[in-house]
Amino acid sequence: MKVDVLLGLQWGDEGKGKIVDVLTPQYDIIARFQGGPNAGHTLIFDGQKHVLHTIPSGVFRPNTQNVVGNGVVIDPVIFKREITQLLEAGVDPRPNLYLSRRAHLILPTHRLLDAASEQAKGKAKIGSTLKGIGPTYMDKTGRNGLRVGDITSGKFEERYEALKRKHLGLLAQFPDFEYDLAGVEDEWMAAVRELGALNLIDCEHFLNEALDAGKRVLAEGAQGTMLDIDFGTYPFVTSSNTIAAGACNGLGVGPGRIGEVIGIFKAYCTRVGSGPFPTELLDATGEALREAGGEFGATTGRPRRCGWLDLVQLRYACRVNGVTQLAMMKADVLSGFDAVPVCNRYEHDGMQIPNLPYGIEPDEVTPVYTDHLGWQEDLTQATAEADLPQSLKEYVTMVEGAVQTPIKVVSVGPDRAQTIQR
Repeated sequence: MKVDVLLGLQWGDEGKGKIVDVLTPQYDIIARFQGGPNAGHTLIFDGQKHVLHTIPSGVFRPNTQNVVGNGVVIDPVIFKREITQLLEAGVDPRPNLYLSRRAHLILPTHRLLDAASEQAKGKAKIGSTLKGIGPTYMDKTGRNGLRVGDITSGKFEERYEALKRKHLGLLAQFPDFEYDLAGVEDEWMAAVRELGALNLIDCEHFLNEALDAGKRVLAEGAQGTMLDIDFGTYPFVTSSNTIAAGACNGLGVGPGRIGEVIGIFKAYCTRVGSGPFPTELLDATGEALREAGGEFGATTGRPRRCGWLDLVQLRYACRVNGVTQLAMMKADVLSGFDAVPVCNRYEHDGMQIPNLPYGIEPDEVTPVYTDHLGWQEDLTQATAEADLPQSLKEYVTMVEGAVQTPIKVVSVGPDRAQTIQR
């Protein structure tokens, strides 16, 4: 069997959690392969809203195993809270939840370093979620990190204290930054003990043996392609590889075991935090998109920047991920527009180009738009492709032609039932 990969093709917030939830009945295992609690995957069903940050989005399906892979960084306190919220909602995730021993832990001092660094940057800040993600990955690549497997190694306290001393030395370089470590350390240690009592696995063996046994695995990405540390809008990116190749490193499966690559994108574009965004709308239309789409961060609550669909960017994302099929989200949000502009080229160095260049700051590229006929109908009650207005069907066909990839899913609302599979 192969591992199918599901990931975001824009700047995150594309609706990955919903589609994982919709597709989960087709899979035995859902596995997160990168990122950490900076992710916010929102699922809505049976009139209830759930937001997951680290736990895979298959957790609401009782017969599905959920794996947190080695490429993920885990904050034990946030992880514990997430489990508590699920228990309060009547879901016990623990029997079917598995954590890689090789996953790295986010320490309280990682969060302090994140906040101190962002504060020191002033106007040059990158828009960090302040969850300690960047400093944790820095320790991982610097070979100083603390891992889940260390909890049961007998050397946890020693390794924790050594890393904490290093962090306190770094924090001394920020004399204007005030903090209270003692106030959070006890809670963190208690959460670590609970984490160590969960199902700890070597996910590289767990997943490969599951595939050998004929089980179906879906790898769930976090953030989005344009936040990839290598291929995103650097330096306004996250600290991990969010593209499909990251599933190999983040789970311990070889590239030959990757099957379908399912790319999720909105019918328009959004971005949270700083960084270039060529099709951003800094006007009433952008505000209308934000309000209609409820565009506020699931993790931070920050208002998302909104703009029209960028096919230059989407082509790029499909290329670097090797996308084999697409899911278009939030088509319902565009209802009511007489025309829907779409960017299909950039003006760059005096030429119109179809491919994403090295730099996409406002002084480097200008989006070139084509207007497409909008639709006025309320899509939220649509249950089949035949229910969709002709102009939306033409919009879907236009996107498929531009990126040479089929759109298999059109989402017409936030609930799992508001999903049309083509």
